[in-house]
Amino acid sequence: MLKRTISMTAAGAALVVAAVAGCGSNAQPIQVNLAASEVLAQTAQKTAEVTSYTVDAVVNVKHPQEGTGKVQGRVLYQSKPELAADLTLDTVDMGGRSVPGGVRAVLQGDTVYVKVEALNQLLGATKPWIKVSLSETGHSAEVNQYLGQIQQFDLGNVTKLVTASQDVKSVGNESVNGDDTTHYSGTFPVEAAVQQLPADKQEQARQGLAELKDVKFDIWVAADGLPRKLTLNGSKEGATLDATLFFKGYNEPVNIQAPPADQVGDLPKGTTN
Repeated sequence: MLKRTISMTAAGAALVVAAVAGCGSNAQPIQVNLAASEVLAQTAQKTAEVTSYTVDAVVNVKHPQEGTGKVQGRVLYQSKPELAADLTLDTVDMGGRSVPGGVRAVLQGDTVYVKVEALNQLLGATKPWIKVSLSETGHSAEVNQYLGQIQQFDLGNVTKLVTASQDVKSVGNESVNGDDTTHYSGTFPVEAAVQQLPADKQEQARQGLAELKDVKFDIWVAADGLPRKLTLNGSKEGATLDATLFFKGYNEPVNIQAPPADQVGDLPKGTTN
């Protein structure tokens, strides 16, 4: 039961990240719109230089056997002076099973702090937060997976995937949260997209993208060359994905702090297998 809860929590967090990284399609390439492709290439270059940002996301999924699911939340991210992320999932509902109270997680360096009411109840924990040191061995595979997903939440890599599109085109100018943007739309092959990533990121991304087929992406890019919105719509064998993500706060200071020490407990021994 405990493992199921941890897995469900990780799955909820993974869905948000997979939605960001998961833009793929097996559609055959068609004529390239060079202007749009060049814009996306420049966007990928600019986002690689971003050191902090915030993402608000809503992900809806449907599966023939597992039913419907929804994940809604936000992530604060910084890469310098050290990798840190603050994840809040207000809604985590998978196949009719929800995580009461949602999910909160804070990553700082090699330590992740997780706050999940259902998990604490199962553990009989008296502290609202659980700390896991990622430099130690022996913690659960689910925690390892969770860390991997957070580390993949890299805007530079996301836009590298989009540059693999062979049919991207501009479809007009629109305002997104008060910013004037140009709207681009397209698809791209999974394998070509994965090959845009660093070698050590490709296999994990390939496994995630393999779950989707015929995915269409739309991205809204502002005058500074940075994306403000990304939507994904995909399907495979009756399963569907509908995701919307809003980006903001580029290079602005983010306040990512560990929870107070008196509210933190360690993951009990014997719960990691």
